[in-house]
Amino acid sequence: MLGLIAEDMTQVDRVIAKRLDTGVPLVAEVSRYIISAGGKRLRPALLLLMSRALGYQGDQQYNLAAVIEFIHTATLLHDDVVDESTLRRGRPTANESFGNPASVLVGDFLYSRAFQMMLDAHDMRVMEILADATNVIAEGEVLQLMNMHDAGLDETAYLRVIRSKTAKLFEASTRLAAVIAKAPPELEEACATYGQALGTAFQVIDDVLDYAGDANETGKNLGDDLREGKTTLPLILAMQRGTAAQSALIKAAIEAGDTEQLPQIVAIVRQTGALDATRAAAAAEAQRAIDALRSLPRNEHAEGLLQLAAQLTERRA
Repeated sequence: MLGLIAEDMTQVDRVIAKRLDTGVPLVAEVSRYIISAGGKRLRPALLLLMSRALGYQGDQQYNLAAVIEFIHTATLLHDDVVDESTLRRGRPTANESFGNPASVLVGDFLYSRAFQMMLDAHDMRVMEILADATNVIAEGEVLQLMNMHDAGLDETAYLRVIRSKTAKLFEASTRLAAVIAKAPPELEEACATYGQALGTAFQVIDDVLDYAGDANETGKNLGDDLREGKTTLPLILAMQRGTAAQSALIKAAIEAGDTEQLPQIVAIVRQTGALDATRAAAAAEAQRAIDALRSLPRNEHAEGLLQLAAQLTERRA
C-alpha cells in the first residue's frame, strides 16, 4: 500500500535533504546518519496516505510529512541516549557512533528546525496540533522514566505511556492530513482516532517483538526493554497469569534490569499465553483503527490505510 505514495515520499525526501542543510558539519552528519538508516517512515506515510484519501492535492503535505519525520527522529536520538541503546535498525545508534552530547544537541536541532518548517503552513491549527503533540510526547517520555523498574505497573498505566510517547505522533500525522484537506470536524476526529489506534497497536506489537522477534529482522537487541527496566504488556500479562514463582522471577528481573534470566522469562511469557493475549490487544486497537475509516471516502488511498491496519499485527520487524 505504500507504493501508492512512492512519488510523494520522493518529494518528502527532497524536503528533508533541503532542510538538513546547515553550516555545522556535525549537525548534518548526525542527522543524515539516523535519517538515512532506513525504517518504515510510517508516520509521514500516514500523513500522505490520509491526505490523498481526503482528496488533498497541494504541496503542504510534503513539508508537514518532513516535519513529522524530523520530530520522530529527534525523539529517537533522545530515546537512545536515555535508554543507553547501542543498536537501532541493525546498526549502531547515533549515540554509540557520535556520543551522547552530539545526539542530544542534534535532536534539539531537529526539533527547532521542525518548528521553523511548521511556519510554512501559515496555519495556527497546524501549529497547535504539532506543539501539543511534542509536549505530550515529552510527558510520555517522563512517565516512562518514572515507571522504569516498576514491576507493579498495570495495563492502564502502560497504555497511558504508549498513547503519549508513541501513538500521539501517529495521531498528529493523520489529524494534520484532515486539517490541510479542510475536512469537517467529525471527519478530522475519525482521522485522529485512526492514527491513535494504529500507533497504539504498532507499539504493542513492538513490545511483543522484544520477546518474540528475530534480532536480524527487528534491528535491535532482544531483551532491551527488560534490560532498561520497562514493564511492557507481555510482562504485565505474564505476571498476572503465571505462578507465584514465575511472577517473582519476572518482577525481580524488571526491578534489577537483569537479562540473565531472559530465556526463562521468554518461556514464561509464551507458556502463560501472554504473547497471544498481547497480540490480541494489538488486534483490538487495529480494529478500532479500521472502524474509524468508515467515514472516509472510498478510494485506493483509504483502502491502503485499511490494509495497513489489517496487516499491522503480522509485522515481524
